[in-house]
Amino acid sequence: MTATDRFEAVLRGAGLRLTAPRLAVLQAIAGAADSVTAQELHYRMRSGGARTGLTTVYRTLSALADAGVLDRFESAGEQSFRLCGAEHHHHLVCVRCGVVEEVEGAEVEAWVERTAKAKRFRVTSHSADIYGRCRRCAR
Repeated sequence: MTATDRFEAVLRGAGLRLTAPRLAVLQAIAGAADSVTAQELHYRMRSGGARTGLTTVYRTLSALADAGVLDRFESAGEQSFRLCGAEHHHHLVCVRCGVVEEVEGAEVEAWVERTAKAKRFRVTSHSADIYGRCRRCAR
């Protein structure tokens, strides 16, 4: 399966059509090691020869995040985005350098279940992102 086929399947699963801008943004963000802002991604895309405009990058990232294809983070008043794994997970987000680390959250899952049960609440979804300073920035 090619990357385009994989992205098309991801988009269809999210109820979105495969368009040239969406494909370009997905290809660019898939190559990013960490979360990226729209400006950072636009710069990388333009440096690689893409002719996608900044407004298109903003709109596409927002649409992909709204559809659950990308994860969105808020740090220092700026949004960044990351293409994460499909499995349910949580994040550690550094407020200084912006690095994002995916973490499994067995303890979070157990807490959510206990809390919901105690309050007779039916959970449909949840998220738990932990903001702080990574090991490198905490020094």
